[in-house]
Amino acid sequence: MTPRFDSISLVTADLAASLAFYRRLGVPVPDGAESLPHVEAHLPGGLRLLWDTEDVMRSIDPDWKKPEGGDRTGLAFRCDDAADVDATYDDLISAGYTGSMKPWNAEWGQRYAVVLDPDGLGVSVFADDLA
Repeated sequence: MTPRFDSISLVTADLAASLAFYRRLGVPVPDGAESLPHVEAHLPGGLRLLWDTEDVMRSIDPDWKKPEGGDRTGLAFRCDDAADVDATYDDLISAGYTGSMKPWNAEWGQRYAVVLDPDGLGVSVFADDLA
């Protein structure tokens, strides 16, 4: 059997805050998941997005330490068009999340923006349409 890519896992300091952020981006987080130590959301195409708390990580590996020094994983959410990028960015900022890069027309031909999730991970929102 050949291994198949199945999931992306995030470790979070505040599970409820992380789940709320990704719900705003349309991730189908199960209701009531905030009270669980491990959460899974099934994404289109069969992939899963997983969350574990820092406490869960330390229970699995007592030597686990929170990574430092920048993003090691990048998540990106495709929007329908440039206006949707701007609206998504504005929605997240008005909800209290921190913008890392305001929407701009990137030289590679996309409308692009970056918002920090509650753990400081840069999450991109983009569209292939600049108009």
